[in-house]
Amino acid sequence: MVAEVLSWAFIVAGSVFVLIGGIGLIRLPDFYTRIHAAGITDTMGAWLILIGLMFSAGWTLITVKLFMLLFFLAATSPLASHALAKAAFLRGLEPMLGRGLEIEGDHD
Repeated sequence: MVAEVLSWAFIVAGSVFVLIGGIGLIRLPDFYTRIHAAGITDTMGAWLILIGLMFSAGWTLITVKLFMLLFFLAATSPLASHALAKAAFLRGLEPMLGRGLEIEGDHD
């Protein structure tokens, strides 16, 4: 009973996290803020959902596989976000700046 409640709590929390991240992808203004939202959503939302699935599966081989998947996502998701952001920056995509901020060397 407790494992089932924890399972649903983690799955719902992860789903809400992914939903909020999806809304952030639509509403945020530039590539860098969007990649930040996507990276956090991908990492944390997937973690919460996978932990919920682990509680649902109990102590079986499925739990071990889910844990391995969780570890793989923890290792690769932040790296993928960083690689995308670095590639965009190297291609010349400048971040959107707030009021009163300037890029170095842009003194008109």
